[in-house]
Amino acid sequence: MNGGPSGFHNAPVTRTIVIACALLTILVGIQGRSSTLGLSYQDLFRKHQLWRLFVSAFAFSSTPELMFGLYLLYYFRVFERQIGSNKYSVFIMFSMVVTSLFEILPLQLLKEPTLSRLASRPYGLIFSSFVPFYFDIPVTTRFRIFGFRFSDKSFIYLAGLQLLLSSWKRSLLPGICGVLAGFIYHLNVFGVRRIKFPGFVTSFFSRLSWPSSGRSPSRASRGNIVGSVPSIPGRQREGNYPPSAPLVSVVEPPENSIGTLVAMGFDRNSARQALVQARNDINVATNILLETQSH
Repeated sequence: MNGGPSGFHNAPVTRTIVIACALLTILVGIQGRSSTLGLSYQDLFRKHQLWRLFVSAFAFSSTPELMFGLYLLYYFRVFERQIGSNKYSVFIMFSMVVTSLFEILPLQLLKEPTLSRLASRPYGLIFSSFVPFYFDIPVTTRFRIFGFRFSDKSFIYLAGLQLLLSSWKRSLLPGICGVLAGFIYHLNVFGVRRIKFPGFVTSFFSRLSWPSSGRSPSRASRGNIVGSVPSIPGRQREGNYPPSAPLVSVVEPPENSIGTLVAMGFDRNSARQALVQARNDINVATNILLETQSH
């Protein structure tokens, strides 16, 4: 299972987060400060080192955590494509702030030495993203291994479980707090899902990020997504989508696939046309619809 077209096309905020996490983790590792990352009761309430809330926000404590963390952050770029960079920036800010607040409470209650130091983040962002992943991303394939049933989403859950248990108590609590923050966002408490940042915030991320490889879709390709299905034989869309086929050879999309896309918030007619263009591949159809919304 993939998160859509390869690379960071239409995901400049995710690209910035991934680059920041990689660089900060490497920098902290070179300086030998990985073991001091994260939050502790002593840092926050005795030494009043609130700067740790920000310094460790994008750095992982070890190389395995970095590998799994970057993989999940890269996959979850699909949500930025779905809701747009502006709202995704709000989601990032909300998940990190709420997760930090949830972490401070048990640190105050448990104190030392019950919970010496929590793992550094971005656990809040990663585990908050599992909530929309569970509710909004459909299962496309199922299979069995040694009699156990799995789906294409199982690998993402396994990567999350590995990260959740990577440091046991240090990582377990931040992960749980991140999931709680994700549920609060999903339930739209206080109307948080309607909040938008000023336009210059997301344009800042676009300028800050490194340029993506490859060519962006042309205007002609953008017009082929919603409203009409290309009928020119042999013509192929730019990007990672399958070539368009004549209407006479198109198989009518199944109702359950259309229903899945409608449940994700897309218009029924647009969902049907995207499935026709994607030859009933629901993942490709989702990417077509998401790319359309971004323009």
